[in-house]
Amino acid sequence: MSQDVSQEPGQDAQIEPLQVDTPHIIVVGLALWAVALVVTLVVPALHRGDRDWWPWAAVSGLLLGGLGLAYVRRGRGNASAA
Repeated sequence: MSQDVSQEPGQDAQIEPLQVDTPHIIVVGLALWAVALVVTLVVPALHRGDRDWWPWAAVSGLLLGGLGLAYVRRGRGNASAA
């Protein structure tokens, strides 16, 4: 393995941030919450008794993900001005 030795000892290397497609990640999360909602509604054991809150957890995930997607698409959540 070769290492870059042009750096002076004791200096921090400049690390560039990763470019991430944030809206795409949020859409994938929304799809997973939608699948979770469908599964909890289709399987009766997952929404009865002590688990009656499970579908609502998926609904809240969809709602919060939708808000996050709207926020990012407006341009405020990408940290481009930071």
